[in-house]
Amino acid sequence: MKKIFIGLLLSVTLALPALAADLGGRVLSIGSDTTYPPHEFIEDGVVKGFDVDVVAAICERINCQPNWVTTAWDGIFAALADGQFDMVVSGVTITDERDKIVDFSDPYIIVQQGILMRVEDKGASIDDFKSGSKRLASQNGTTNAQLGEELVGRANIQLFDAFNNAVVALQNGDVDGVIIDSTSAAAYEQEYAGELTVGITGLSSDPLGLVFQEGASIQDAFNEGLAAIKADGTLNALTIKWWPK
Repeated sequence: MKKIFIGLLLSVTLALPALAADLGGRVLSIGSDTTYPPHEFIEDGVVKGFDVDVVAAICERINCQPNWVTTAWDGIFAALADGQFDMVVSGVTITDERDKIVDFSDPYIIVQQGILMRVEDKGASIDDFKSGSKRLASQNGTTNAQLGEELVGRANIQLFDAFNNAVVALQNGDVDGVIIDSTSAAAYEQEYAGELTVGITGLSSDPLGLVFQEGASIQDAFNEGLAAIKADGTLNALTIKWWPK
């Protein structure tokens, strides 16, 4: 697998005091669009992925139990605001616009955006997509789609309800590239080795965060737990697990 550039935001603190946060074994409902490997996906009926492991590690430290609830990306923040979930974890980019309606944890990973394409089209440039000679795709309502529109224009990007659908369209030749986070692009590149590749990289650098209702009391606890798994090397180990060098 090609190296992907991920910022771990590791704390320089050598040790943390005993955690003050204790959620008393509380079961937390976590909304997630579980179609975004390797961040979250369903295998054998179980939700798995990097984000899932990160939340599990934090919950071990702050005494909580995650209950993952698969939900469509479209409307996921409105559902959180409506109280359908305690939090959302779904490879969510921290943006100023989103921060107006939800609260974010500290970043737990930084990803770059790139373009997944068929191997035979490797070497294509942004200008090829901008001119309309090649067609770009992404998932509707994502920062990936927003960046794609900025780069090539709305008329030259096709939006899908899920990244999986965009990747299928790429395989079928209906589109020529999918703008997507580098972490997920690497997973698709590995799954479809020899067929798909990351042809364009480094389009932007984005921090991902855990998402809470505005003013939610559990936000501070999760930030404390996140700081702990950064400091003790757990976050680094999970990153290596899901994106081995």
